[in-house]
Amino acid sequence: MLGLRKVAGMITGAAMLATSAFGLSTAQAADDVIKVGVLHSLSGTMAISETTLKDAVLMMVDDLNKKGGLLGKKVEAVVVDPASDWPLFAEKARELIEVEKVDVVFGCWTSVSRKSVLPVFEELNSMLFYPVQYEGEESSRNVFYTGAAPNQQAIPAVEYLMSEEGGNVKRWVLAGTDYVYPRTTNKILEAFLKSKGVAEEDIMINYTPFGHSDWQTIVSDIKKFGSEGKKTAVVSTINGDANVPFYKELGNQGIDAADIPVVAFSVGEEELAGLDTAPLVGHLAAWNYFMSMESEENDAFIKQWKAFIGDDKRVTNDPMEATYIGFKMWTQAVEQAGTTNVDAVRQAMYGQEVKNLTGGTAVMNTNHHLSKPVLIGEIQDDGQIETVWRTEDVVVGDAWSDYIPESAKLVADWTYPYVCGGCEKPMY
Repeated sequence: MLGLRKVAGMITGAAMLATSAFGLSTAQAADDVIKVGVLHSLSGTMAISETTLKDAVLMMVDDLNKKGGLLGKKVEAVVVDPASDWPLFAEKARELIEVEKVDVVFGCWTSVSRKSVLPVFEELNSMLFYPVQYEGEESSRNVFYTGAAPNQQAIPAVEYLMSEEGGNVKRWVLAGTDYVYPRTTNKILEAFLKSKGVAEEDIMINYTPFGHSDWQTIVSDIKKFGSEGKKTAVVSTINGDANVPFYKELGNQGIDAADIPVVAFSVGEEELAGLDTAPLVGHLAAWNYFMSMESEENDAFIKQWKAFIGDDKRVTNDPMEATYIGFKMWTQAVEQAGTTNVDAVRQAMYGQEVKNLTGGTAVMNTNHHLSKPVLIGEIQDDGQIETVWRTEDVVVGDAWSDYIPESAKLVADWTYPYVCGGCEKPMY
């Protein structure tokens, strides 16, 4: 009996030792992996835009691992689908940070999704790279904004249209999807237009829900508004798959770019890939990158993208470049800091430089926004966008608009002596 107990004890001890060894091995394996969270809608109204950004992160993770990983460790992408459901974004962000233990997150498209996850990132002190143009009026220590602020897209686009080169536009239709980005951007644009002497009756503002599909009446109203003797343009902050029926209805009602040009802030090559672009030729888009840009970096990026995705017809777009820049800067900052610790990487991010895809250099500023060029392009019949105007130099992203009185006095700077996202500017 004693012998049996002794044997059983030995077996139990061996089992415990094996379990302990397995646990140690698992922990070591976890320590040898750097996890990158990917928080983009793969279903719902925003999937038309966001799925490509998920694939872009996967491509860069794959490329990084082929080069030996990061800090001698393999990099693993953890992908979730918040399904164009704004509260679900916050749940999935918490899952990535608390359960999956990711070291960084690349994600969100709409500002409402970013606003949803922001408290989670700040509470858990995690890091989000946000790659899409937005309305400004925000600067968080836990977010790096690699898309355009209004002074890097919306304001220059309207200034261009006001110029003789852009058509000397006098009347304005501000058409957007009904959420925070279009409403705040249009608040800024309305104030800007009025500061330039545009009368209130020469500004028409319209909002529609996500996924809106019946554009006949709205486009008819735009057509009528533009037929009253003053050159008219549409500034579009329409997001997601609602763009498809909107542009189709423009064509149906014969709205030509020469008569009423539309400049879009959320339509790029990816969205145009699903449209008959023939009726849209000459309409405009304002971004910081177009696939048609000529540079060695862009040629290499396009080649890499088509090889990775396995489809020679797939296009690139501005939020992909913003994702690319953010990812490159993060890896450089991790290498510089020698760790993925959020506080250390944050400090290392300031002043990071990456060659952008337009032939220049992107710089991360201490307000968590990039310096980048502004481009205006015309839609071509092949779905590409050809540059018709660009800034001579890069523009520093401004978190707070000069055209909103309460914002004009604020500055974002996450370094000493400010260390805040919205401090009052010093009086000199």
